Amino acid sequence: MRYVARVEVGLKPGHSDPEGETTRAALVELKYPVESVRVSKVYEIVFEAESIGEARVKVEEMCRRLLANPVKDDYRYYVEEVRG
Repeated sequence: MRYVARVEVGLKPGHSDPEGETTRAALVELKYPVESVRVSKVYEIVFEAESIGEARVKVEEMCRRLLANPVKDDYRYYVEEVRG
């Protein structure tokens, strides 16, 4: 079966986010009352697996092995079967 995973990877709390801070400063300069901005990456991955359980295991492995750095990143994901 085909599955699609949406994975969001962002910095853990306490880690500086220079890109987020630059974006926040630009928004404030444009007169938006913005307190903070955090930047994340989103991956959409389409792949094959035998079951939803196997699909989740594969996505967890992808995150741990490549998509997220466990020292500085948090991640979350959801997986669903591709219909049609």
